[in-house]
Amino acid sequence: MTITMVYEVYLDNSATTPVFSEVIDIMAKVMREEYGNPSSLHRRGSGAERLMQEARRTMAALLCVSSEEIIFTSGGTESNNLAILGIARRNRRQGDHLVTTLIEHSSVLEPFQQLEEEGFKVTYLLPDARGLIDPVAAAAAVGERTILVSIMHVNNEIGSLLPVSPISAAIKARNPRVFFHVDGVQSFGKLHLQPGAMGIDALSISAHKFHGPRGAGVLYLRKGIHMEPLLRGGGHEDGRRAGTENTPAIAGMALAASLSCREQAQKINKLTFLKEKLLSSVEQAHPWLKVNGPREGDAAAPHILNISFPGLKGELILHSLEEYGVYISTGSACHSRKNAPSHVLQALKLDTRTMEGTIRISLSEQNTAAQIEYAAAALHKVVAALA
Repeated sequence: MTITMVYEVYLDNSATTPVFSEVIDIMAKVMREEYGNPSSLHRRGSGAERLMQEARRTMAALLCVSSEEIIFTSGGTESNNLAILGIARRNRRQGDHLVTTLIEHSSVLEPFQQLEEEGFKVTYLLPDARGLIDPVAAAAAVGERTILVSIMHVNNEIGSLLPVSPISAAIKARNPRVFFHVDGVQSFGKLHLQPGAMGIDALSISAHKFHGPRGAGVLYLRKGIHMEPLLRGGGHEDGRRAGTENTPAIAGMALAASLSCREQAQKINKLTFLKEKLLSSVEQAHPWLKVNGPREGDAAAPHILNISFPGLKGELILHSLEEYGVYISTGSACHSRKNAPSHVLQALKLDTRTMEGTIRISLSEQNTAAQIEYAAAALHKVVAALA
């Protein structure tokens, strides 16, 4: 097969996103001009502190919450760990039962497994065939001793858009004292996300998923909720997260968030159009492919497409597309180098041939229709050659 690479098409945005050029510029400026420690009392420290508080106000405004409810972290993994471990441990007198799902990111599942080792009881909710969680089922799992429920907003592998608002209403009707944590890493900057209006008590965000830098994130924690810190020493972030704040990355994250949240309705329409354009083109040539997760509608995130070519190898498809300059993944980047099948696809009860032939395509606002046409043509050639 003769391969001609026209240009690069990056379609692995659920793993990480290219950083906006404006974000790179502001981070470089902060490193050059505002290099002080935000905790220092002199002018250099005050300048860094001012930048950090501006970023805190920006993130709070975008989420429609108060600045004091914003905790800066190193990213989604730390935010998830801090919320889950911190809330559960601090509120253990209230109960010893926790609820999550079988399709969460590993940075959610592993803290729950750790809490089980500490004596907590955990209920793992099974999704339906589309990767969705029924609010009634979530509520049924909650009892008087339930402390925390943690359910993601958008699944990072199959793009299922979970009904977090109805879930919150259902679980709190069952037990008003339960805390509700949401992993919003794959939805912030792409979808409407206001924790107060959605009944979310704690929300995790990661900058590098919306064209910001790696190493910066946010945990929104509703005022009045107490938790045990994971890191101690220094009293940073009001004693909730110790460690000198990464001022350049925090400033870059705030700018990336502002840019990503602009004209959100138009962005959703564009991503939906590109996703449908890609799927219809490939499906027309290969009608035997299988779509994993919701195909369209309110249950489907606009930027993630998970498809299987049963009998083929997803990893071979990935590397063949790479020769065309098209970059995708076979699933979560956190487990891409492991041979074990995806726990998300296993929860959907897919057979082995289907799981092995799975690829994930994840879009961003920077993708164009021309790129999608090129990627679809490359994918058709690759699948036809491998089939």
